[in-house]
Amino acid sequence: MSQKGKTLRVPSGRLERLARIGLLVGEAALGGVTETLKRQLSLSDGEDNPLLTGLNAERFARRLSSLRGAAMKLGQLISMEAEDFLPDEVSRALSTLRADAVSMPEAQLSRVLGQSWGKGWGDRLQNFDWDPIAAASIGQVHIGVLSGRTCAFKVQYPGIARSIKSDVDNLASALRLSRILPKEIDLVAIIEEAKRQLKRESDYREEAQALQTYRSLSSDEPDCLVPEVILPWSTRTVLAMEFIKGFPIEELCSPDYSPSERDRIASLLYRVLFREIFEWRYCQTDPNFANYLYDPKTRKLGLVDFGSVRNISSDLCEMYRNIFRAGVLGERKKLRTLAYEAGFVSVGESSERVSGVVDLMELGCEPFRSKSYDFGTADLARRLRDRGFDLAFNKGFNRPPPAETMFIHRKIGGTLLLASRLKASVSGRDLIEPFLA
Repeated sequence: MSQKGKTLRVPSGRLERLARIGLLVGEAALGGVTETLKRQLSLSDGEDNPLLTGLNAERFARRLSSLRGAAMKLGQLISMEAEDFLPDEVSRALSTLRADAVSMPEAQLSRVLGQSWGKGWGDRLQNFDWDPIAAASIGQVHIGVLSGRTCAFKVQYPGIARSIKSDVDNLASALRLSRILPKEIDLVAIIEEAKRQLKRESDYREEAQALQTYRSLSSDEPDCLVPEVILPWSTRTVLAMEFIKGFPIEELCSPDYSPSERDRIASLLYRVLFREIFEWRYCQTDPNFANYLYDPKTRKLGLVDFGSVRNISSDLCEMYRNIFRAGVLGERKKLRTLAYEAGFVSVGESSERVSGVVDLMELGCEPFRSKSYDFGTADLARRLRDRGFDLAFNKGFNRPPPAETMFIHRKIGGTLLLASRLKASVSGRDLIEPFLA
């Protein structure tokens, strides 16, 4: 989808970005004061944080989107990792950060490309579309023609790499001081994860290598398409690759496509997920819906965006194999032991909280205990959210999962959401059993 008309210069200097973050927090605080006065005048005795209104949350999300870079990425991670702790209006507002951001104007884009490709780069391309087809937290994507071949060029926003640490630290401090987010959210692990992920994602040479590795590993998946990297045109700030045709995967929900096709694609998503964890031990950990494209002509699934690929250690691989095996077989006692071994709970934790964590583990394995599981009617995502919310607020369990497991949880959860959005039915037991032997 073209981003024409949605342009805004990316603030690239550290002082300018700090000022923008200050404006973001000040604006949210002013909105909180206004909301407090409204409640007092209406004699409301609500105890909710007045900063957490739908209007303030939407304004906050818009500011993060305009900043892009680390600030926007932190907002995305909060919306994904801390969703169970957030009021609905805040969760909805921050979830918009997972979609398209505002793109940079043509003049700024031209400077970035000139610095990366040198003078006269336009003469070496047969065509370049200045309107991006997508814009996200780190960069935006353009289409061009090189030697008769249609290519996609992912262009990084200026100043992103050098502002990562300051952006994340400044925004995290602002979030704590302003009470924009509930005090129950422990941001420490999320903040460190944001820094690590952004450092990797801000060097497109690393993503080019990840893309080549993943393309090689998935070469025997005939229904998957992974773009080829065009190395001569790829730099630290521009990633050039083959253009993958297709539309967003959720459009399969239209009446033009049969339930059986949605079932097939959902099953493919799960097979790829299990191969990533248990076979390749190399996982694309950003399950954003925009990273999956469906080509109606070939009926293949295009996989794009490999900025957040992770290696999985053999120990972590075996840990998740044991968890899934125990969950599939209904071995609750074994799951309890594994919860301690994985670091989901610690020694000395109350039995009520430990049982709550094991409940979540059992619930997460539910689709794989059945030969036919209907994600459209199971409402599994909502039940997981409700259990997590109960564990955090009613049982007081605010311990975040170990950092090394966060990205796996994100991919598993994202695949579940995709299958739910497609209202697919899958043979969960048949899909996972080959990987549990």
